[in-house]
Amino acid sequence: MKTIVCRSPRHGSDVLNRRDFLKTASAATLSALAAGYARPLLAATEEKIKPTADTVIVLWMAGGMAHTETFDPKLYTPFKAGLKPDEVLSTFPQIDTVVDHIKLTQGLEHLAQVMDRATLIRSYTAGDLGFILHSRHQYQWHTGYAPPQTVAAPHIGSVIARALGPLNPAMPAFIDIGQRFDLGEGEELKAFHTAGFLGSEHGPFIISNPEQAVESVRPPAGMSPSRFESRDKFYRELAANSPIGQYGSDFQQQSLLRSLDNAHRLLSSPAAKAFDLALEPKASYDKYNTGKFGLGCLLARRLTEAGARFIEVTSEYIPFQYWDTHENGHTRMVDLKKSIDAPVAQLVLDLEERGLLNRTLIVLASEFSRDMMIEGKPDKKVKDQVTVPEVINDLKYYGMHRHFTDAGSVLMFGGGVKKGYLHGRTADERPCKTLEKRVIIEDLHASIYRALGISPKLSYEIEKRPFYVTRDGLGQPIQELFA
Repeated sequence: MKTIVCRSPRHGSDVLNRRDFLKTASAATLSALAAGYARPLLAATEEKIKPTADTVIVLWMAGGMAHTETFDPKLYTPFKAGLKPDEVLSTFPQIDTVVDHIKLTQGLEHLAQVMDRATLIRSYTAGDLGFILHSRHQYQWHTGYAPPQTVAAPHIGSVIARALGPLNPAMPAFIDIGQRFDLGEGEELKAFHTAGFLGSEHGPFIISNPEQAVESVRPPAGMSPSRFESRDKFYRELAANSPIGQYGSDFQQQSLLRSLDNAHRLLSSPAAKAFDLALEPKASYDKYNTGKFGLGCLLARRLTEAGARFIEVTSEYIPFQYWDTHENGHTRMVDLKKSIDAPVAQLVLDLEERGLLNRTLIVLASEFSRDMMIEGKPDKKVKDQVTVPEVINDLKYYGMHRHFTDAGSVLMFGGGVKKGYLHGRTADERPCKTLEKRVIIEDLHASIYRALGISPKLSYEIEKRPFYVTRDGLGQPIQELFA
C-alpha cells in the first residue's frame, strides 16, 4: 500500500495512505449528511465584483500533463539510442502560433491558430502534498483544499452552482462529462465529485460517456412512462418520509428532493435535446470526433448553448492510462495531443461564432506536470515512483514519466481574460521550474470566481465555523489575466 505525507500551511506532517484517505473522505461525507443548512457568510463591506463570464468550462487533463511537451516548449532532443535522460527537456520541437511571442509544441497545430484568443499561464505550481497520489492532487485542484478535511469540501462546480444557480432553470447547473468511477482510484475521485455540505441539489450531473448522454435525460430503456412516474413517486415518498438522520439531516433530505425535482424538470424540457449528439450535423460532429474527450467538448458546446452554468470535460483519470504517462511518454503524447488539439480549438471557434465566447470562461488544466528526472520539485523531492535508466536505449523511456509539481501550464479562453497573453515564465534548463509570477490553486480559483462575480472570501457556516471557497479566504484574483 502506498503511503503519502500530507502537509499543509496550517498543520504539521501526517502520514496518510490510500485506505486512510478513503476513511477520512467517508467520514467527511457522513459529516456532510449530518450537517444542516450551510448558511453563506459574506462581509457586508465586501467589494462587489462585476462578472465577465456566465459559464465556466473546465477541460481536465487528468493524470499529469507535461508542460515541456505541450504549452511550454524547451530544447528539443530527438530520440536516439544512448541518450542520457538529463539531456532530454522536450521530445517535441516547438511550433509557431498566431501570436509571435507564444510557441507551442508539435501536435498542437489547431490550438496554435487560436492562441490570439488565449491567455496562457506557464507558472502554475501544484501543492506540496508529500508522496504524490493523483486523486489527492485532483481533490485539491477541484476543491481548493488538501485532503483530508473534516467536512466534505464541495467541488468548485458545486460552489458556483450554489452561489449563482442555473442559467436555465431546466438545465443542471453543474455537469461533469467523461469520468467513470468503477476503475482505479474511483472511490477517491468520488470524494471530490460532490457538493459536500452544500447539498446534493448542487452536485454534479454525471455523464460518463458523451455518446450516451441522451440516455441520462430519458427514462430507462424498456420502462413505460407510467412505471417511471410510479418509481419516481415512490422514491420521493421514501426520501421525504424517512426518519431525520437515517439518510442525512432534514436539510440534506430536502436538498435531495430538490435534486429530484431538477432532474424531473429536465426530462420534460426542450433543453434535454442538447444532450443528444445525434442531432448535431455530421460535418460539425466529425470536427470534434477524436474520441470520447473530443465528443465531450462537443457536448459542452451544446450544453453551453442550452444554458449550463459549469461544465467539466475530463480526459478521464485511470492509473497508468491517458496523461498518466509512466512509460512510453512520447508515443502516448502523440495520441493524446490528437485527442485534444482539434476539438478544443473547435470549441473556441464555435463559441466565438455563436457570440458565447466572451461570456464563457474555458480553463484547460491538469493536476501537475511531469519531468524525466525529478519527482516533486527540486527543493522538495519525494520518493521516486518511476525507474529511469542511466541511458535510454528503449523508446518507452523517451518522454516525461515522473510527477513534477514546480511548474505547469493552464490555458484559458474567453470570459474576460486577455487575448494573446502569456503569464509567468519557467527555466529553460532542468529543472524547468517556475521563475516568475507563480500561480497557486487559491489564486487560480479566485480568478475563476472573479470572472463570475463571486468573492474569493465567500464562506459558508458549517459545524459552527466558516468554510471559505478559497482556502481560509486567502485566494487573490490574478488581475493581470483579465482584459
